Amino acid sequence: MKTGILIYKRWAIVETICYLYSILFLYTASSKLMGLSDFKLQMNRSEFLGPFAEWIAWMVPLLEIVLAILLLIKAYRLAALYGSLILMTFFTGYIAWMLRFSDHIPCSCGGVISSMGWETHLVFNACWIALALIGIMLWENKGKKSTSKNTVQSKGKPKTLEKE
Repeated sequence: MKTGILIYKRWAIVETICYLYSILFLYTASSKLMGLSDFKLQMNRSEFLGPFAEWIAWMVPLLEIVLAILLLIKAYRLAALYGSLILMTFFTGYIAWMLRFSDHIPCSCGGVISSMGWETHLVFNACWIALALIGIMLWENKGKKSTSKNTVQSKGKPKTLEKE
């Protein structure tokens, strides 16, 4: 009975993380697309991203939308969690890089998030990175726990209890 409760809690945590990420990505993507010209302008102001502004202005929100959808489909959830982790890590790295090496830091975030200070934004992103890591670990451990139930140790080698 305890195992069932733990599995349910794990599932509920992963579901919550995926829904929160989906909401975040859909919100920021829609904000970027609704203010596409401003988003492009902010990208152009970046000495680092300026040459790629047109491409980035379309690809980032589209990637956010794709990830938001994939996070809601269980078959793609783990890949989408990894994608979310990578995207958030890139966003965080960009902010850290700009804080360290740039005099002007253009904000290309969407909606309310753009009103955050840069240090707050780093903490905000770090929390989302932690959520993605938690989701990935819980999802991957789910598979390990369920397969370990069906094996028995015999002379150092696991034997499967199910018929082959």
